[in-house]
Amino acid sequence: MRSFGTQGPVNPEENYVVPRTTEIADFLKRVKDGKYIVLFAPRQTGKTTFFRWALDALAAEDATYFPIQLDFQVVRNTAPATFYKRLYHLMRTEIETVFRRRGETQSEALTQFLANTNLTDDFSVMTFFQQLSSFLTEKRVVVIIDEFDGIPQTVVSDFLYALRYIYVRGKPRCPHSVGIIGVKSIAQLDYDGSVSPFNIQDEFHLPSFTREQVRDLLGQYTHEVGQPFVPEVIESIHKQTAGQPFLVNRFAQILTEELKIPKGKPITMAHSTTAYARLLAEDNANLTHLVTNIRKEPRFETLLMKIVSYDRGVPFILRNEIISELATYGVIKEGAEGMCEILNPIYQQCIMQTFQPLINGLEAEYFPEDANKDFFDYLTPSGQVEMEPLLDNFKDFIARTGYKILQVPETPQEFVGQYLLSAYLDQFIRGVGGTLFLEVQTGRGRIDLLICHNQRKYIVETKIWEGARRYAAGKQQLAAYLKLEGETKGYYVVFDHRQTPVPHVETEAIDGVTIRSYVIPVMQEIPSNMADKEKENTWAKL
Repeated sequence: MRSFGTQGPVNPEENYVVPRTTEIADFLKRVKDGKYIVLFAPRQTGKTTFFRWALDALAAEDATYFPIQLDFQVVRNTAPATFYKRLYHLMRTEIETVFRRRGETQSEALTQFLANTNLTDDFSVMTFFQQLSSFLTEKRVVVIIDEFDGIPQTVVSDFLYALRYIYVRGKPRCPHSVGIIGVKSIAQLDYDGSVSPFNIQDEFHLPSFTREQVRDLLGQYTHEVGQPFVPEVIESIHKQTAGQPFLVNRFAQILTEELKIPKGKPITMAHSTTAYARLLAEDNANLTHLVTNIRKEPRFETLLMKIVSYDRGVPFILRNEIISELATYGVIKEGAEGMCEILNPIYQQCIMQTFQPLINGLEAEYFPEDANKDFFDYLTPSGQVEMEPLLDNFKDFIARTGYKILQVPETPQEFVGQYLLSAYLDQFIRGVGGTLFLEVQTGRGRIDLLICHNQRKYIVETKIWEGARRYAAGKQQLAAYLKLEGETKGYYVVFDHRQTPVPHVETEAIDGVTIRSYVIPVMQEIPSNMADKEKENTWAKL
């Protein structure tokens, strides 16, 4: 039986796969046209698998194409002389492999040529390909270079100039076509301050899985095993992952292998919720890369939180170094109206978890000292969540806490309200046994917290105050989302950071649903009298 693959390239004999038929046809057309193609995308998006399939399809379709597959991971951090020596070894080995795979024997002349050739610099690379074409008559050489950004910085410019020289000389040429695969784009490689020499590139984009592709992928499992996914599960997997290949397969892997669901029963939304919580909590390679990357630069937190917190958004401008780097890591993408969006809800929740303090120091103040209450008091006898009292208490908690929220460690004050709400609801859910996760609709300007408990859903949308017009528009957005989800009531929490905020609570009927809205003031600075007292206490301690 096949399985969902998450470790390296996948193949149809062992794994359920998305065939990428349309994308392969597009790529092969470019190869036949003699394009020098570049594909740069984050890790674990299926690049290597795609190119292997594309070359297999090319060879099956037309044996006149002679593919040479290289991987520059093995030349990383080498001196120029070592790079060219290893490059020669890789090309010679691959040429011999192609002949052997095809059951053909290379000519004695080609054998001698390969034995007597040395690569020492970019000029020797150009002459190598010129001479190689004379031994591979009636063949069109296609070179695919994986992990191209592993190329040593000392040779990248000269190597690309060599490829450009071959290309601009016109057809026939050797290589006929080149495919360059990596994480960093050509523009992001270091040329010692000079402009990229590779201005002849043809950019190719490998998109995430569509909803139909996710449905087909999961359908292969159902056809083979007989266990169906309810339609809502398929929709949820695509929505939570936005079709990111690793996350889709990992989600399916948990559902079909790890949860031990009896094969005679369908996979339901209850199972999907459990799988989501497990995926988000685990230390898999994809999410570990995400966290490692967003921690590299302190400015990443502010930018990422602005993307999800403000309706006005952040323009997606790749010339901006921070935006370019986050896009390279696959954290953000260009969304509607040319604005930045987080790639998918799973990444957004992972980002929130990464930057939200594990302990904010205010947990003991969630309830008034004389209240004699805990989180279980917000469950009805039948196990339903009493959301209004729960959020009313949070509003009162922020008011009681006052300036202390400014002392939450390592937290930009601009976003402290949302961090505290997320932490508050998370502690509630952990206490009563439920699940809290994000539902991202627009990718920016809103954080939709979805609480699942006792087979019921509760939706809380949170934003930062950006004026009365955006406040009203946010309620309309939430109403539309509630209707889409089949819910009749939702909760809207807006944090007001103005110098003179106006607290406000209202319950309204909008387009057939009920919305309870909170405008919660967030203190921006310690009042002068409080600041003076703190100074007095500090001097007293000294």
